[in-house]
Amino acid sequence: MKIVFMGTPAFAVPSLQMLLEQGYEVVAVVTQPDRPQGRKKTLTPSPVKEAALALGLPVLQPERMRRPEAVAELATYEPDLIVTAAYGQILPKSVLNLPKFGCVNVHGSLLPKYRGGAPIQRCIINGEKVTGVTLMYMAEGLDTGDMISRVEVPIEDTDTSGTLFEKLSLAGCELLMNEMPRLIVGRVQATPQDDSEATYAPNLSRDDERIDWNANSFDIYNRIRGLVPFSGAFTLWNGETFKIWAAHKPDGNSVNNQAVPGTVLAVSDDGVEVVTSDGSLLLTSVQPAGKKAMTAADFSRGAVMKPGTVLG
Repeated sequence: MKIVFMGTPAFAVPSLQMLLEQGYEVVAVVTQPDRPQGRKKTLTPSPVKEAALALGLPVLQPERMRRPEAVAELATYEPDLIVTAAYGQILPKSVLNLPKFGCVNVHGSLLPKYRGGAPIQRCIINGEKVTGVTLMYMAEGLDTGDMISRVEVPIEDTDTSGTLFEKLSLAGCELLMNEMPRLIVGRVQATPQDDSEATYAPNLSRDDERIDWNANSFDIYNRIRGLVPFSGAFTLWNGETFKIWAAHKPDGNSVNNQAVPGTVLAVSDDGVEVVTSDGSLLLTSVQPAGKKAMTAADFSRGAVMKPGTVLG
């Protein structure tokens, strides 16, 4: 049984490692090309590429998997099964038809909800209390294939996208491990998705990262933690980006004041208190433009931000 594994971020690494540890024959790994990262735009390999090289596996990095030359190279490995986890590209029919036992995907949501590229972040941003992982057969549409199995994972009030990625990564790895014996013999009872219940989780844009202080405190809190540790939420201070990496969970009590949303009420070691539509939110980790992220205590000691400042 020859398996080709496709994945890109750290979310996919435990599943790849599990396949090797369980004795499955992974003949090649496909991942996204190295991308520039950081201020110096240094070309950086994906976590899956790093793991694959450490495991001594061949690595393919086509810019577009649907190109004929990419499909032809993949076909030389004669896969019986393709396993994907957050690969980052929709596979064409020419790839889906390659393996005898099909292509399966470890998707970080309870399908048919949150189809798309950012299900984990958007679950938190939308204030969901439960998410999960779905193991599914891949089809030509966006996460539309038949479902093999699912597992639920609760979302804690303190979860960020980073902590939830880790939880779902491990849950997906276990789900795949449990189903592999049936997958490799083709004895899987899959269930079609109900398209009428589908919701979508498109990749995040710059607008998704911008805080609207006219929203309520919990919605803003969810947006902040839904963007950690990746892009981060931001507002504007003196016309420059002011990122927010952590905030104190709202206590649910409204604060009655006449200041417009976005107004800074106080800057202290405890945090930067900012007016929202229904009260205020305490920002506990911030990053002014051109500086590193810092605690509210460090910010308050050197800050020129004063009460009455309006953010946004």
